[in-house]
Amino acid sequence: MSEYYDSLETRSAEERAQAQFESIRAQIEHVKSSTAAYAESLRDFDAAEITDAATFSALPLTRKSELIELQQAHRPFGGYTPGDSARYSHVFASPGPIYEPGYAVPDFWRFARSLYASGFRAGDLVHNCFSYHFTPAGQMFDSAAAALGCAVIPAGVGQTELQVQTIADLKPDGYVGTPSFLKIILEQADELGADASSITRAMMSGEALPPPLRAGFVERGVRVQQCYGTADLGLIAYESSAQEGLIIDEGVYVEIVRPGTGELVEPGEVGEVVVTNLGREYPLIRFATGDLSAFMNGTSPCGRTNQRIKGWMGRADQTAKVRGMFIHPEQVDRVVKRHDEIARARLVIDWVDQADQITLRCEADSGDPALPGAIAESIRSICKLRGEVEIVAPGSLPNDGKVIDDIRQYD
Repeated sequence: MSEYYDSLETRSAEERAQAQFESIRAQIEHVKSSTAAYAESLRDFDAAEITDAATFSALPLTRKSELIELQQAHRPFGGYTPGDSARYSHVFASPGPIYEPGYAVPDFWRFARSLYASGFRAGDLVHNCFSYHFTPAGQMFDSAAAALGCAVIPAGVGQTELQVQTIADLKPDGYVGTPSFLKIILEQADELGADASSITRAMMSGEALPPPLRAGFVERGVRVQQCYGTADLGLIAYESSAQEGLIIDEGVYVEIVRPGTGELVEPGEVGEVVVTNLGREYPLIRFATGDLSAFMNGTSPCGRTNQRIKGWMGRADQTAKVRGMFIHPEQVDRVVKRHDEIARARLVIDWVDQADQITLRCEADSGDPALPGAIAESIRSICKLRGEVEIVAPGSLPNDGKVIDDIRQYD
C-alpha cells in the first residue's frame, strides 16, 4: 500500500506551481461570474494576468471580519457561495457569529489526506471526539474517515466515562480530536482499569500539542500527528510521520503576508497565513486567517514535496488601544510606506510614568538626521497620536510577525 495519498503529494515544484496557477485563474473567473461578493471586489482584475505569486498578491484580501458584516446583510454566507453550485447541505456556526456551509461532497473539507498521512486506512474504526455541535469539526473528520473507508464512532466531547467504556468495548484503531481530551480519556481509563490500548494512532487539531504531551502519548504506544485547518477553509496543512513542520494541503494555495497588508514576506519571515481554497462549492480567494506562521526551507524527509509551514505561531490581529485611540497594523504599514528608507518596523507600546508611550522602531540604513522627525510626523498624521521613533540596524527586529508589540504592565 502506498505511503502517499495520491500522486499530487510527490509532484515537482514546477508541476505544482503550473497546476495551481491554472486552477487559480479558473477559480477567479468562476467566482467573478457566480458570486456577488467577488463580482464586486475582483471586477477590476483580469484572471489571465495572474501568472505567479507576485501578480496574485495584488488581489485584495478576504478578511474574516468582513464576513461578519457581509453575512448580516446577505444571509447566510455574505455572497461568497456560487449561485451555480449545488445547494449546501449544512450550515455551521462559529463565534462572531460566522456561518459556514457544508456540502454533500465526499471529503468536502479534504481532511482525508491528513488522516492517511497519520496511518489511518480503509477498515479502521475511528473514535471521533471533535464536536458535532454547531461547529463543523466533527463532520469534517467524519466525512474524511468515510472517504478513506473507515467507520466512525461519533463520540463528540464530554461524557468521559462513556467514552472510556465505548473504547474498551469497541476497540477503535485510532482517535481524532484535541490533545487535551485524549489525555483526559486515557487518564480516566487508567482510573477505571479500562483497556484503551487499541488506540495506536491519533490525528489532533484545535489546540497546541506541546512536546511533553506528545511524548506522553508516544510512551503509551500512540502515534500522534497534528493538522491545521479552519471552519472556513477545511484542511490547510498537516503533519506526516517525519514530524518536521506541517505540509500544505494540495487543495489550497498558501501565502505568508505582513500583518495588516497583503504583501508577501521574505522566505522564512513570520507573517499572516493567507489561503486560497481551490474548491468550487465555497471558494475563498486570499482569505486572511489571522494566524501567524512561516514557510520552512526545503521539503519533508517523508518524500512529500509541497511547501511546509512551522505551524501556529500566534495571532496576526494586533490592534491595540492607546490613549483612547485604536491603532491597527494597517496604520503602521501606511507610516512605513511613506518612507522608503524603512525596511521593517515595529510599534512598541509601553506604560511609562503612568502613561501610554509608543515607539516606532524602524530598520533603516540611513544617516539622515531628519528621518526620525519625519517618521514621527507621519505617526501623528496617520495614527492621530504622538510617538517616539527609534532607528535600528537592518535585521535587528525579531522575526515573530509582530507589527504592534504591546508590552504594557500596570503596577
